[in-house]
Amino acid sequence: MKSNEGASTSKRTHESEGSVDTETMDSQGKEVEEEEPRRSKRARVEKSFSSDFVTYMLESEPRTYQEAVSSTDGPLCKEAIRSEVNSILQNDTWELVDLLPGCKALKSKWNFKRKVKSNGTIVKYKSRLVICGNRQKEGLDYFDTYSPVTRITSIWIILAIASLRNLDVHQMDVKIAFLNGELDEEIYME
Repeated sequence: MKSNEGASTSKRTHESEGSVDTETMDSQGKEVEEEEPRRSKRARVEKSFSSDFVTYMLESEPRTYQEAVSSTDGPLCKEAIRSEVNSILQNDTWELVDLLPGCKALKSKWNFKRKVKSNGTIVKYKSRLVICGNRQKEGLDYFDTYSPVTRITSIWIILAIASLRNLDVHQMDVKIAFLNGELDEEIYME
C-alpha cells in the first residue's frame, strides 16, 4: 500500500492570447495540466419587450376608492362597486349595529381589478370590499386560519365515478362564494 504523506502539489498559471492554462506540479515534479471549464460562445442579447407590454405595465389598477371613481373609467368602477354592494346586501353578509364597548372596528378598503383579454382589451372591472385583516389579533379577533378547499384527489374520484357510470359532469363557479361562509366570531368593520 502506498501512502501520499508528504506529497505536495504546486500550481502555476500561464496567460497567453486570452486563455488561461493552469499547470499543477505533482510530488515527483511532473507537470499535470488542468483544463478550464468550457464557456458558452453565444453572444448575449438583451431582451426586448414590445411596446404593448410597456403600455400594459404603465396602466396600473386604482389603489384607492378616490383613484377609481376619479379615473377615466370612473363610471365602470362605480358600476362594479354597485354590483359588489348589492351582492353583500342580498346575502345578508352584515348588519348595521352600534360598536359595543371594548370592541374594535377594523378598517375596510376597496380592491379593484381589471379583467383583461389577451389582446389587452378590458372585459370588465371587478371590485371587492375587504377588511384590513392585518390589524386583527390572533386569539382575540380570530382563532382559525384556513380555507375549506376541496382536495384534488376528491375531484379525481368524482370524475372517475362519473366516467364509469357515463354521467355528465358540469362545472360552475360561484361569483360570491366567500360570502356564503359562516363565522363564529363577531367582526366589526368601519
